[in-house]
Amino acid sequence: MLNPTEIADVAARHETARLNRVSIRRVTLDHPDMNLADAYACQKAWVDHQIAEGARVIGHKIGLTSRAMQMSMRINEPDFGTLLDYMHVPNGATLIAADYLDPKLEVELAFVLSASLGGEDVTADDVLDATDYITPALELIDARSYRVDPIDKISRGVFDTVSDNAANAGIVTGGDRISPRSRDLRWVSAIAKRNGSVEETGVAAAVLDDPVLGIVWLTRRLAGFGIELSAGEIILCGSFTRPIDCRAGDHFDVDYGDLGRITLDFE
Repeated sequence: MLNPTEIADVAARHETARLNRVSIRRVTLDHPDMNLADAYACQKAWVDHQIAEGARVIGHKIGLTSRAMQMSMRINEPDFGTLLDYMHVPNGATLIAADYLDPKLEVELAFVLSASLGGEDVTADDVLDATDYITPALELIDARSYRVDPIDKISRGVFDTVSDNAANAGIVTGGDRISPRSRDLRWVSAIAKRNGSVEETGVAAAVLDDPVLGIVWLTRRLAGFGIELSAGEIILCGSFTRPIDCRAGDHFDVDYGDLGRITLDFE
């Protein structure tokens, strides 16, 4: 296990990279024996720092929900991170690409809770009962460490990204709000265009066969940390497309059919 000083140092390195917009080498280079518990401890230290600086928790995100992504990262479960108020971007906004290190977008659904949700025995019905509405969402991811180290050419791993708040940088919500039992959520689909060209398409069943199960997994996983999801929180269930690179001059139009669309520009 990393000691408290090492945990604080990892959190500080990620925060410095975020503020200065300068990528760092993967933290597992200095801590090759880091495990998943260490990574989440580093993540918590970073989130605690954000809260101490005035940020407010507005929800949580789930990542690595597809089997292919888990295999590529050598992990057998999803991961999670924390959403903060300054990360919430309005639909139709224009962002500055240079404000990020390696920005990418993922296509998701957001569950907005009307009641608290917790415990290791939570069920899909419990999630639906606790959900106020579901709406289209994009996650902006932006890892603070190099994807491939410029010196040794080794790719960062899952412990690097988990300690980096699962590479979360933003959330965009938009389109229509639907009640949780109004349709089979597995068949919600989206077409993601960048500059008029289709980059990704997907259906929500790519998230653990049902996006509701993403929320079930997160609730049970957080129970081990003594954390409950709270009423009013936004929960990103996990992406059902591959990440799409974001560059200056890009215009994104993500069409969710009868659920509406989300647009986003980078300059």
